[in-house]
Amino acid sequence: MNIVDLRSDTVTKPTPAMWAAMANAEVGDDVYGEDPTVNKLEAMAAERMGKEAALFVVSGTMGNLTALLTHCQRGDEAIIGDKSHTFLYEQGGMAALGGIMPHTLPNQMEGTLCLSDVRDAIRGDDDHYPRTRLICLENTSNTCNGIPLTPWYMERIADVAREHGLKIHVDGARIFNAAAALGVDVRDLVKNADSVTFCLSKGLCAPVGSVLCGTHKFISEARRARKVLGGGMRQAGVIAAAGVVALEQMTERLAEDHARAKRLADGLAEMPTVMVDPVFTNILYFSLAPQVTLTTAEVAARLREDGILIGPRSARTFRAVTHYWIDDEGIDRTLKALREIL
Repeated sequence: MNIVDLRSDTVTKPTPAMWAAMANAEVGDDVYGEDPTVNKLEAMAAERMGKEAALFVVSGTMGNLTALLTHCQRGDEAIIGDKSHTFLYEQGGMAALGGIMPHTLPNQMEGTLCLSDVRDAIRGDDDHYPRTRLICLENTSNTCNGIPLTPWYMERIADVAREHGLKIHVDGARIFNAAAALGVDVRDLVKNADSVTFCLSKGLCAPVGSVLCGTHKFISEARRARKVLGGGMRQAGVIAAAGVVALEQMTERLAEDHARAKRLADGLAEMPTVMVDPVFTNILYFSLAPQVTLTTAEVAARLREDGILIGPRSARTFRAVTHYWIDDEGIDRTLKALREIL
């Protein structure tokens, strides 16, 4: 039985083109800057983001922490959303390893930080306070239904940052999904950001890796931070080759994943036993209606028997994520199975 895995777009396996590219990758020692495939990937990533330089890292978590360590000194403060991935799901690395204080603000329903909240959170010049250095944003906003932040919002937050001499870092794990949903060039979403990470190993289907982009000076310092985090790799071109294919072949097809997420949402909305949140990209949250006596864990166990994997987020709520390996037949199977179970 073919498995329909909707738990995350991190479960994507390499495409045939990626396997071929990895098998034939030209490699060297990346710590010496001598891996030609890594160098090619970094140059491609920087160009796609409209930045001067880029750095290949093992994961989005490493990319975000590398950026924070580069922007901030110990005792500095970063303004960050209370629903952001960096705050919720990266083990407090900014504080534990960087000595950086998170100043959390509530994420709005559209994934943004309220501009007035950001202004109010910026510390004055007082010996009692940590120095505010950085504003951290996430695009798309995973826990806010995968909603994309717009170019308009990025312009407004940049105005606030410039007014107070702050830097902006964007956790752009799914930034290409944001660009596809908004119908804009990805550069338009990060032109006002001082740094941005994006994942190759989610919707872009590569098996490993993220890329951190910024100025030449920033990336030079970030390379030092990556090293101390254990991220200096040797013949990394073997995995970077899949990232090259991802940028060449996968970014323009993400709208297909969004359409399937919408199709799944529409099918679920027809069921009286389910309550469905809005869908903006490839992430869908839905909940069991009050009359359903099963828990999400019990529903997930029943679905697994049918070869369908889905992620409970609480006792009543699921998250489903579409990606390259979810086709129309997989959506139909999922809807059929849920109808039978519920």
